[in-house]
Amino acid sequence: MTVVTAENVAEILENDIMVKVAGVDADGILRGKIMIKSKFLSSVQSGFGFSSAVFGWDMHDMLYQGGVDCSAEDGTYADFTAYPDLSSYRRLPWEDNIPLFLLTFFAGEKPVAVCPRGILKDLTNRLCQQNFKARAGVELEFTNFQTPSEDGYSSSANPRPNLAAFLAKNAPSAVRPLTEGMFGYSITRPVASKDYFYDIYKTAGEISCDVEGWHTESGPGVYEAALAVKDVAEIADRVSLFKLLTRCIGMKHGATPCFMAKPLHGLPGNSGHIHISLTDLEGNNAFARATPNPSPRWPDLEHVSDDGYHFLAGVIDAIPDIMPLLAPNVNSYKRFVENFWAPVWLTWGLEDRMASIRLIAPPTCKPGATRLEIRTPGADVHPHYALSALFLAGMRGINEKLDITVPPSSARSEQNDKPQLLANTLDKALRRFTAPQSIARKLFDAKFIEAYAASREHELRLWREAVTDWEFTRYVETV
Repeated sequence: MTVVTAENVAEILENDIMVKVAGVDADGILRGKIMIKSKFLSSVQSGFGFSSAVFGWDMHDMLYQGGVDCSAEDGTYADFTAYPDLSSYRRLPWEDNIPLFLLTFFAGEKPVAVCPRGILKDLTNRLCQQNFKARAGVELEFTNFQTPSEDGYSSSANPRPNLAAFLAKNAPSAVRPLTEGMFGYSITRPVASKDYFYDIYKTAGEISCDVEGWHTESGPGVYEAALAVKDVAEIADRVSLFKLLTRCIGMKHGATPCFMAKPLHGLPGNSGHIHISLTDLEGNNAFARATPNPSPRWPDLEHVSDDGYHFLAGVIDAIPDIMPLLAPNVNSYKRFVENFWAPVWLTWGLEDRMASIRLIAPPTCKPGATRLEIRTPGADVHPHYALSALFLAGMRGINEKLDITVPPSSARSEQNDKPQLLANTLDKALRRFTAPQSIARKLFDAKFIEAYAASREHELRLWREAVTDWEFTRYVETV
């Protein structure tokens, strides 16, 4: 990736007439616009005005109702100041290589409390003061549908990307997956849509959003992309950018990628597993022990350092209270079904893929790869909020030297160690998130908690008012 500075940015943009800028909103969606190059260059140091409405409305531009919102304090939706992050520079090949810069939002001299990129920047600064760096990788599963038109299905030769118009006149069940059947890790299924499949992979590399593993997952039309491990702020941006690029590439190929946690009944959902670790400032893994522990509390922890132990304890302690940051939508909780590879209980264990936290450590990996895989999030996860919450939780564990209160799966007694059930609705998760003694309140400031909770209450309110297809079909003739 080209290194852009205030001194060379004008030279790098010499042949451009416009620049695209985008910030991340409270739903993890990129919101942006096109700017004339001269205005962009004049804003590199001083920033520019950007409507605070992007934090005051939902993913369909409906203003949040009732209580605190995420925008300007006085309710006027006055401009925030947006600062371009020159280190985020990329060019978008599907838009004639227009340059793109990501934004961070300020209200006056203070970072906006709910600005996702601002929260992560603050986290990385705090970790650096303690001689740590945060590293993460994210695996995104997503279902791909054929993009329909009102009078039939489009194709790569005749793409007509108007899924919303189709759904206005048809039931969601009428939307067809790109391929049929269950075939994870298939080497034949991608051939049916190879232009789309490989275009995503190739384009991800072109915009510095490298995919290190790319395959079909179990489910009709489901792919999984494992985004390469990076510093935490960079990987969060890459998750948002990957979703952007798949949607844009899909338009060209007559496909609609879907990152809902549970798009189809009776099938596994789309996961968004997050791998996290700490290193020191020289890059040495902070979770790994130099020599095996001769008397670990459980054999699972034989190769885990004291910092790794306390970090894991902090994450275990926090997960029940930070669920809305890991599973942010009403639909997120439809994914938590037993025997569908989604964790229903608060559990952990060495190489346990059925647990909510999978510890990956020697002897199954090299010491430098020691990490935690958080298996709770779905593909609809807000990467910036979730990663902030997980690392803040882990650092609380280190700073307060917390003990692990939950035995690993291998040591759990069926009779005496029944695991804690995680929230199975957004409503229940929010009650824990906002409770006076919630661990979330120990990790984030009060303004963020209230603003984010208001945005999720808004989602719940809309859902409670909705009449679903299931309700209509079940009751239309019988009640």
